[in-house]
Amino acid sequence: MWRVDRLLRETARAEVRHFWYRGFRYFVTPLLRRATAGRAAVTLLDCGCGTGNNLELLSRFGRAYGFDLTAVGLQIGREAGRTRLALASVTHVPFPSNAFDVVTSFDVLYALHEAQERAAVDEMYRVTRPGGYVIVNVAAMNVLRGDHSILGGEVQRYSRARLAEVLGRAGFVVERITYTNAVLFLPMVVVRTLQRWRGLPPAGESAGDFHVPPAPVNSALAGALRVESWWLRMLNNPFGSSLLCLARKPLAASAAR
Repeated sequence: MWRVDRLLRETARAEVRHFWYRGFRYFVTPLLRRATAGRAAVTLLDCGCGTGNNLELLSRFGRAYGFDLTAVGLQIGREAGRTRLALASVTHVPFPSNAFDVVTSFDVLYALHEAQERAAVDEMYRVTRPGGYVIVNVAAMNVLRGDHSILGGEVQRYSRARLAEVLGRAGFVVERITYTNAVLFLPMVVVRTLQRWRGLPPAGESAGDFHVPPAPVNSALAGALRVESWWLRMLNNPFGSSLLCLARKPLAASAAR
């Protein structure tokens, strides 16, 4: 648990300004628009919300709630004024069935072993309303395993087929799945290959990739990710460091499985 606490503290320092998090919001926002289009009084749930920072984005589309397993993340979130937060595990979601129009899971599943992964996705399915959506982001492509994987407690990196299989087995129908961060792919391959060649550090010694670059570099990289988000409105990337998926719970679905 101490590793997760450290990860959340590092994340809290970076998630507002770091180019990766800015790019992430560029990529996710169109999917949120699609998932909430034509709906009134939308409710959203972020499973494994960390510090709750993404609730600010989700709240633009409706009434957003979040939960996380670590008290440190929730404390950071509450100190920032976020109130709709609960302490809970993604494998035992403390909300009723069919309660949410949109359920999100951002960079959580890749840190779970198979049984936990299955339980978490089943719980996401249970709390999603029939006709509602799930939006999932996970780490992708084993060639990108590096120092950050250690700090994040990474168990696996996903392929497109693997993520589709995990969500489909629970009952979701995948509507969109794409790699993201393609513009950063080549330099990331080089850096992370060198990290693996050097040898990945023990968990307690990894600093990950949370350093915010100098402002001009950070802005340029964020700008490149914004441009990528424009073409992703029409095309799917064939590679990238993350996988982003929009899937729907069928209207005729039963909450109990």
